Amino acid sequence: MSDREFFVSLANVTFGNPFSAERAALIAKLAPGAKPGDLTQDREALARLVRPRLEPWLSKKLSAEERRLVEPALLYVGYHRCVPQLDAHIERQARQGGAPLAVPFGDEAIGDLVRSGFSEEAAARYFAFFFQLRRAFYFMYRSMAGECESMRRLRESLWNNVFTHDMRGFEAALWNRMEDFSTLILGETGTGKGQVAAAIGRSGFIPYLPAERRFAANFTETFIAINLSQFPESLIESELFGHRKGAFTGAIDHHEGVLERCDAHGALFLDEIGEVSVPVQIKLLQVLQERTFAPVGGRERKRFSGRVIAATNQPLDRLRSEGRFREDFFYRLCSDVIRVPTLRERIAESGAELSQLVRILVERIAGTADLVDKVMESLPKDHFWPGNVRELEQAARRILLTGRYTPEAAAASSDEDAMLIEKLRAGELTAAELLARYSAMLHRRLGTYAEVAKRTGLDPRTTRKYVEGARSG
Repeated sequence: MSDREFFVSLANVTFGNPFSAERAALIAKLAPGAKPGDLTQDREALARLVRPRLEPWLSKKLSAEERRLVEPALLYVGYHRCVPQLDAHIERQARQGGAPLAVPFGDEAIGDLVRSGFSEEAAARYFAFFFQLRRAFYFMYRSMAGECESMRRLRESLWNNVFTHDMRGFEAALWNRMEDFSTLILGETGTGKGQVAAAIGRSGFIPYLPAERRFAANFTETFIAINLSQFPESLIESELFGHRKGAFTGAIDHHEGVLERCDAHGALFLDEIGEVSVPVQIKLLQVLQERTFAPVGGRERKRFSGRVIAATNQPLDRLRSEGRFREDFFYRLCSDVIRVPTLRERIAESGAELSQLVRILVERIAGTADLVDKVMESLPKDHFWPGNVRELEQAARRILLTGRYTPEAAAASSDEDAMLIEKLRAGELTAAELLARYSAMLHRRLGTYAEVAKRTGLDPRTTRKYVEGARSG
């Protein structure tokens, strides 16, 4: 492979999604010693090949075109040179709150980039970009266990959500404009929607301040989450927008809402968005459109500069058709829609998924892997796991406490998906009933008729007919 071909391919690796199959194939082509899918070894195997290719180019005067050709390789080298220090810094910062920690290696990392031909301003921005890349990898790979295909696709979707599908475009124009891209997360209760939201919210771009030798914000505090279902209707607006003293009975002092507390470099997670009333939806729509809001009882307009992430386990198609969820609000929220897979899907895709999750949960709970086999032996066989990963975690805890786990009969008998499987095993469904109930089950999981149609191969209108028929039946 010629140097030019190598650098062109390396640029696609440098700006590629680390969780994509395409990038893995490129790495295997460029670095035959790298293990496919091994996201730690690919760095070491490929990095050893880049510097020898670069050195002859850097010893001569480059044209503008040649500079553009090798610049991604220079960034690749600069990034991987400071990866161990970035990882250590992220772990230290993750353990403590408060002010951003000092970055003692920042001057050296930026100096290396400057010596490679980047301006000081560009070098500081690329260093902040390096920090963002490592945080995103940390929260999407290390903090989200699971090696089945649906989890790989989830991580790939999360990376695109933070950096877009083309990191070149992100780096050139969108790195400081991502607040305009709202995200809607769909999934059953217990699948980990909050963890997905946190991975996005803690992976935003945070500028580096060279004069202060630190980043502009502590990423552990840039993500704010609020569960809207836990507040009565009378308090939701106060929690979101804040209120002024005397705004209503009981408002004895000023109160900052989550919109005001959200950092300009952070994100606000609105969990259970399907629970909020239409009037609140209208006010949130105004925030998304105008980026301003006013506290309850106040006239001063305040600016909201963060990114909005929302989640629900409810079928939004049904809420929209019933007029309980505004169409304009939905379309303003869904710049990206991410669906979190159920535990059932993950286990069906890979038999090793359950044991891997149990190992991680037991090590987190007990601090050792010695009890993993005991938990695995005591888990119910062929269980439907209607509570998903959350139920699995509590099952592990109960086994460690009592030695056994028996699913709650009431929950199991009331679960519509479990009833479908029972009727299927008993042979009690006609072909039409089976298709209708299966379509309804998919709609509960996927949230839209379009996604159900994609899975079943049916026309979307036919899908709607089957889902609505299953409900009325």
